[in-house]
Amino acid sequence: MASSLSVPPTLVSDFAPTVPGFSCPALNLDAASVARARTLARNAAEEVQQFTASRTTVSVERTILRLLGVSGATADGQPLVNAVVDHLHSAGLLASGVARPFLTAALQHGMSPQVLAEQVAAERIDLRPVSEGAAPSPSDQKALLALGDQLGRAGLGRILAQRQTRDSQLQQLGCGTQPLRYVIVASGNIYEDVVQARVAARQGADVIAVIRSTGQSLLDFVPEGETTEGYGGTYATQANFRLMRKALDDVGAELGRYIRLCNYASGLCMPEIACLGGFERLDMMLNDALYGILFRDINMQRTLCDQRLSRRLSALAGLVINTGEDNYLTTADAVEAAHTVVASTLINEALARSSGLVTNQLGLGHAMEINPDFPGALTLEIAQAALLRHLFPGAPLKYMPPTKHMTGNVLRGHVQDTLFNLVGVLTGQGIQLLGMMTEAMHTPHIHDRYLALESAQMVFGGGAALGSQLQISAGGAIEARANETLAQALALLEDISAAGLRNALSRGLFADIARSPSGGRGLNGVAERAADYWDPCEELLQSELVRLGHLNADGGAQWPY
Repeated sequence: MASSLSVPPTLVSDFAPTVPGFSCPALNLDAASVARARTLARNAAEEVQQFTASRTTVSVERTILRLLGVSGATADGQPLVNAVVDHLHSAGLLASGVARPFLTAALQHGMSPQVLAEQVAAERIDLRPVSEGAAPSPSDQKALLALGDQLGRAGLGRILAQRQTRDSQLQQLGCGTQPLRYVIVASGNIYEDVVQARVAARQGADVIAVIRSTGQSLLDFVPEGETTEGYGGTYATQANFRLMRKALDDVGAELGRYIRLCNYASGLCMPEIACLGGFERLDMMLNDALYGILFRDINMQRTLCDQRLSRRLSALAGLVINTGEDNYLTTADAVEAAHTVVASTLINEALARSSGLVTNQLGLGHAMEINPDFPGALTLEIAQAALLRHLFPGAPLKYMPPTKHMTGNVLRGHVQDTLFNLVGVLTGQGIQLLGMMTEAMHTPHIHDRYLALESAQMVFGGGAALGSQLQISAGGAIEARANETLAQALALLEDISAAGLRNALSRGLFADIARSPSGGRGLNGVAERAADYWDPCEELLQSELVRLGHLNADGGAQWPY
C-alpha cells in the first residue's frame, strides 16, 4: 500500500442536529426486516461493484488526466482531456488506460501533462505507438511509477486541501441548523446566479444549488469557462464552480455562517464533475447513477462504472451526495410505489458505503408527493418520512417538496409547502429543499424564495422540539403504514438480490421505467480492463480513504450498524 499524502486527515463536517430537542418520534419497526433488507441491499451492491471494478470508461480516464494535471480546451472548445482520451479510444486502446502511454510520452518528451495534452490535441504527438510498444525497461518502469505517484498525490492533495478549508470555515462560522434550508438558482447566467445566491443567503438559505442546464447530463464532455447561457439552468463548469464558491464564501463571511454550494454530477461526465467539485470545494452534489439511468436514459453499464470513481472522489472531498429517489414518485404513484423509494435508498446506501462514503455524506433522497386530497395523506407522508429517518440514523436525508400535485394556485401551493416543512422538522430531515408556491408556473423569482424561506424559518423554529415531544401510537396508522412499506421493500429487495440490479432496472421495478443494459447513451465509452491496466491514482485514493476512516483497513465499507 502506498504511503499517505502530506495533507493530514480531518473530520467530515458534522451533520448532527444542532437544535436542542430536535429529533424524530420513536417508530417501532420490525428489526429482523430491517436487518434482512440491508443485507439484501448489500448483496445487490456487491454484484454491481464486482462488475464496475473490472471496467473503465472514457469519463473515468478523463478524470484520471484531470487528477494528473490536465485542464483547459483547444481553440475550438474541445476539452484537452477529451482530445487525449478520444485519440486512444478511437484506436481501441482504452482497455489499458490512458495513464501509461500518456506519462510514458511525458517522460520521453520531457513535457508536463498540460503541454503534452496540448501537443496530442494538436496532433503533433501520437500516443498510439507508445501504447502498443514493448514493455518498458525496469528503469523506465520505475521512472513511470514515480511520476504517476508524484502527479497523483498532487491531484488528490488539491481535493484534500479544499476539504481542510471547508472544515476550518465550518469550525469558525458554523453552518445553520437542521433541516438545512436548500434553495435553487437557475438563471442560465452564472453572474446572475451569483446575485441571486447572495440574496438567498441573506434571506436565510443554508444551501445554494445551481441547477444545471437542461441536457448537460447527456454531453460527453465538461464545458470550459464561465457561461452566460443555459436553458432551465446554468452549465456546470469548473470556472462556474469557482465563481460561485467565492461568492458564497464572501457572503458567508459577511453573515457569519458557512453557505454550502450544491451542483449535479450525474450524467455522462459523472466522475469528472465530482473531481472538479472537489477541486473547487463544492459541498453537495447529486450523485446517483440510478437517476441517470431512469430519467436521462444513460446506459447503465457506463454510469454505474462512472459512479464508482465519482463517489470515491466525493468521499475524499467530504462532499455530501444527494440521490434521486424522490423522482420515482413523479412517474409512479406515491402511495403504491413508496416501497420502491425505500428499497432504492437502501441499495444506494450500500453502493455509497462500498465507495467510501460515510453516514454524514449520505443525502439519500425522498419526497412528499402524495396527492394532498388523498384520505389520510398527511399521516402517510409522516409514516414515510419517519421510516426513512429511522432506517438511516445520522444521515443528512434530503427531503424534496411537493411538485406533482402543485396546481398553479399559489395559496394552495404555499399550504402544501408549509405541511411539507412541518413533516420535515417533525421527522428530523437533514436537508430540506424548500418548495415554491409558484411550482409548475416558472423558475422561482427572488420574492418566491423569500416567502419560502420565511415560512420555513417559522415552521422550523416553532417545531424544533416537536419530534421529541410526540409519540407515534403503537399499532396505530403511522406505525402500521411504515411496517407495511418496509415489508414491501423487503420483498422487492429479495427479488433484486436474486436477479441482480441491472436485471431489475431492465424490468422497470423503479419509477415504472424500464431500461435495457445495452440501451441508452454512452455504452460505446465502456471497456473491460486489460491485464496491464494502470491508474496511478487508484491505490493512492484507496489508501487515503482508509487513512481518513472512510474504509476499513482491508478496503471494505464502514457499516455503523
